Amino acid sequence: MSQRLSHLVYDWNLHGPTGPPPRVCVSFDDETLRDGLQSPSVRNPSLEGKVRLLHLMAALGIGSADVGLPGAGRRAAREAEALCQEIVRSRLPIAPNCAARTVEKDIRPILRIMDRVGRAVEIALFLGSSPIRCAVEGWTIEDLLRRTERMVSLGRQHGAPVTFVTEDTTRSDPETLRSLYTVAVRSGASRVCVADTAGHADPLGAYGVVHFVRGVVDAAGGRSVGLDWHGHNDRGLAVANALAAALAGADRLHGTARGVGERVGNPPMEQLLVNARLLGWAAPDLLRLGEYVETASDLLGIPVPPGAPVVGRDAFRTGTGVHAAAILKAARRGEPDVVDLVYSAVPAAWLGRRQEIEIGPMSGVSNVRCWLLARGIEPEEELVNRILRAAKRSRRNLKDAEIEAMVARRAGGEPPP
Repeated sequence: MSQRLSHLVYDWNLHGPTGPPPRVCVSFDDETLRDGLQSPSVRNPSLEGKVRLLHLMAALGIGSADVGLPGAGRRAAREAEALCQEIVRSRLPIAPNCAARTVEKDIRPILRIMDRVGRAVEIALFLGSSPIRCAVEGWTIEDLLRRTERMVSLGRQHGAPVTFVTEDTTRSDPETLRSLYTVAVRSGASRVCVADTAGHADPLGAYGVVHFVRGVVDAAGGRSVGLDWHGHNDRGLAVANALAAALAGADRLHGTARGVGERVGNPPMEQLLVNARLLGWAAPDLLRLGEYVETASDLLGIPVPPGAPVVGRDAFRTGTGVHAAAILKAARRGEPDVVDLVYSAVPAAWLGRRQEIEIGPMSGVSNVRCWLLARGIEPEEELVNRILRAAKRSRRNLKDAEIEAMVARRAGGEPPP
């Protein structure tokens, strides 16, 4: 919100029980082309489609993107390399990373890609850490520590930046996490990642584990080591958890277009970007956010629900009389910013959209006036009343064509259909 309009909105987000929130600066890692493709309901796009999405990520100011898990097979390795080549060839301002298990056969393909494209490719090295996972796999803490030291060191010896990811962090005990992160930092990891792999965390838990890990990493000599948050949405808390993690010290948040991902998915990237801008944590250019989501929707075969926050068809659309009246009064002030704020927390203009007034059974005179004025039509009383009567008889909002037909017939005085 601009300083000029701050007197019109009292922001409780800045006046919490402990005072103003800490200053936060975050970047974003887009997981659409890796974790996003693990959704059981999506289709794997063509390489050309992935390239198009990568360009849109860069246009939004997303700083890094996971381009795949090359250890999964030849096609995965080939496409990950092609995406890295595209970043270099097109000089995209986005850093590539690839996922890998803590095994040499996953790391070697990434090192080969790095050599062939001639630029650093971050290795996101993940390792299960929770007691339940260790019990199922038959791992001991000694096994985990040896693998961490060997595989982080392998990546670093070949000049690759390494992010060490503890899988299922939010269900792992403190001493195991302390041991693993300490070894990873001392072996050369440039970043660490807290992963809510099973979508177990709530916002207090997310804050607590990130705060703990930040302290462990600092104590291990890693004050310059970055800290990522990778969440899942099993409890419907993915965005809230990501914001809580950032408040606790995470400086890079993972997300995917439309929140696609394993099981019910990850934090929706579009919601992370908008919230970070609203909070003053980042300054992404959101004008192509709708294009990014629509492109991902088309490529992945996942439709965008009308009520999807920020990008849904209904995000800035109303047929309610009280809302329309307030928006009309705001418009008369001649201040577009006020129009965008009076009944919306997210400015539609940021996304290249506007507040849309429709006419339906919940509408009043203001809806009709707004609709007509927006199209340069004089809101004559008789015409307004005829349209409103038709709307009150309807069980849904009227379509533009239906209203246009009534406008076209006004001279002849014909009754509405």
